[in-house]
Amino acid sequence: MKSKRSLIQICLLGAMLLPAFTSGAQPVTQIAAGEICSMFLKSGGSLWAMGNNELGTLGDGTYNQTNLPEQIVATNVTAISGGGDYNLLLKNDGSLWGMGDTAFGGLGDGASVQFTNLPMLIVASNVVATSAGASHSLFLKDDSSLWALGWNQYGQLGDGSYDNTNVAEEVVSNGVAAIAAGGAHSLFLKNDGSLWAMGYNVSGQLGDGTYISTNRPELIVSNNVTTIAHGIFNHSLFLKSDGSLWAMGDNGSGQLGDGTYMNTNRPELIVSSNVTAIAAGYQHSLFLKNNGSLWAMGANENGQLGDGTWNNTNRPELIVSSNVVAVTAGVWHSLFLKNDGSLWAMGNNYSGQLGDGTFNNTNRPEQILAAYNQITGQPLNGGNMQLSFVGIAGTNYALDRSFSLASPNWLPQVTNPANSFGALVFTNPPNPATNNFWRIRSVP
Repeated sequence: MKSKRSLIQICLLGAMLLPAFTSGAQPVTQIAAGEICSMFLKSGGSLWAMGNNELGTLGDGTYNQTNLPEQIVATNVTAISGGGDYNLLLKNDGSLWGMGDTAFGGLGDGASVQFTNLPMLIVASNVVATSAGASHSLFLKDDSSLWALGWNQYGQLGDGSYDNTNVAEEVVSNGVAAIAAGGAHSLFLKNDGSLWAMGYNVSGQLGDGTYISTNRPELIVSNNVTTIAHGIFNHSLFLKSDGSLWAMGDNGSGQLGDGTYMNTNRPELIVSSNVTAIAAGYQHSLFLKNNGSLWAMGANENGQLGDGTWNNTNRPELIVSSNVVAVTAGVWHSLFLKNDGSLWAMGNNYSGQLGDGTFNNTNRPEQILAAYNQITGQPLNGGNMQLSFVGIAGTNYALDRSFSLASPNWLPQVTNPANSFGALVFTNPPNPATNNFWRIRSVP
């Protein structure tokens, strides 16, 4: 653990410790759910993961599952995508990396290994976005070209063949703005707002009015599409520029949210306005409205909707009324972020993918990581001070002080040993006249 993980800075005024500002406090900034694992980024660019790791999916160098968040990469990660038995990440130099199962070539390693439990380089530079499907991968380069690799049984790579490939190939040369790789189908947006699709179409998930698969990109909607989401199984969601939510494909558990359990092979209007973000799991769907509310529909046998029941629903249902800023969905679990940087989860947890330290399912949203600006100070007898804070489970913390923040010279202070959700005690009395600034930092 590097010294600047979960750093919180405070100022000392008289006998009280008051929050001054947070620097490197690292709230959660991005989330992604694989089939039965979860990943998130912190504001410092570190990658964390939890859950199933049988094929090295977490990238921690082991094949052991974990039910607590574990740091995988310390810095410079800018984007993440969860797939079937593998995950993808981008770094700030434009390089694309992957870990986990390589069976169908989705990691682009030339089939030299069966799986990898450490992040492996796929493309060295110029990648700006990526999406992982069940066993195929899509990515965009900075020239807006679309590339694909991996499993291609149903034409999901869009290259005109049904042949798998372990070498990335260009599918569209320019003009692509967003991508989404599903179980065996793919979606992408062009910068003119048009929606395109290819691959498996047994449930109508391509939205072309047929149930016929295709190995070439096919125009589905000609304009005004702004956001796309793939289902891990056989449904698709998208948003238009007016904030409307549309859906197509499998609806066996009500995941389209249209009040029926009937599949559709044409885009169908679900919510007419105010939708800002979407996520599609195996047979459930999530979306956010512009007031920060979280809504859900579909399968709920593992509590993945977070409504306090185990019952499916075929209509959008309000789950959280405000302050939600991002959502993602795995096979049977869901994650979301609030605007304070806190991470929440619900649903299946048999591999520890919720990251709460248990293997118990939950049908209510559960806070996994708190916002890191929660610190309080309390004077103790003898002039000592107790500092309570919220940290990361399993991480140890230490205290430093400096005379100035303009040109800080941080010096370690003697305290009791403290873990997260605990308290640090100043064992040398602080002097308000000289020791003006203090910080908490994580330590190995």
